[in-house]
Amino acid sequence: MEPKYKRVLLKISGEALAGEGKFGINEEMTKTVARQVKEIHDLGVEVAIVVGGGNFWRGRTSKDMDRATADYMGMLATVMNSLALQDALLAVGIKAKVQTAIEMREIAEPYARRKAISQLEHKDVVIFGAGTGNPFFSTDTAAALRAVEIDADVILLAKKVDAVYSDDPEKNPDAVKFDELTHMEVVEKDLKVMDLTAATLCKDNNIAIHVFGISEEGNVLKAVYGEKIGTIIK
Repeated sequence: MEPKYKRVLLKISGEALAGEGKFGINEEMTKTVARQVKEIHDLGVEVAIVVGGGNFWRGRTSKDMDRATADYMGMLATVMNSLALQDALLAVGIKAKVQTAIEMREIAEPYARRKAISQLEHKDVVIFGAGTGNPFFSTDTAAALRAVEIDADVILLAKKVDAVYSDDPEKNPDAVKFDELTHMEVVEKDLKVMDLTAATLCKDNNIAIHVFGISEEGNVLKAVYGEKIGTIIK
């Protein structure tokens, strides 16, 4: 059975890396992610990763702080997560490079599109840290932007929740699960799967989005094979 996609961008929420602790980095979760990435990497799939920073800090949750400052702090949180993922991937024998939108040459390479594509073609996993490098943009937008830039076939949106719902399923037991959606439905229904900027960018560039839970082992592999888990947005 051949993988459905040749090059994917895996977007992992920061909360997913926190596991049950809901804060910080759970090493078992980073190992789980690394094992799942290895499964698809071993099939020859080229893998890029964008990781959020919500397990440490979310810019939009600060009440009194200057928004730009809060967003820059969130970008730094994503770099910590990126380094943790890189370490976990190296531990399972996969070459992984971190590129950051804000220069931190001592710990990562500065983002360069052509270099990232070259690394992917050489079967390195490339992790994009620090979001877009600009405040007022989420890591969802960073994922959509990088997916377009590297010509990814799909965004694999790995979250704590297992699909897209009409409402928060943890707060509303009557929330309806969606198996399939269009980009326009995500925008029109104001579903909180990703922000509107990211959803619009994906729509305009025909990038499919596959939303699923990261905690269950094997889900990334199932998504790459095109199995109907979670929610597919196209």
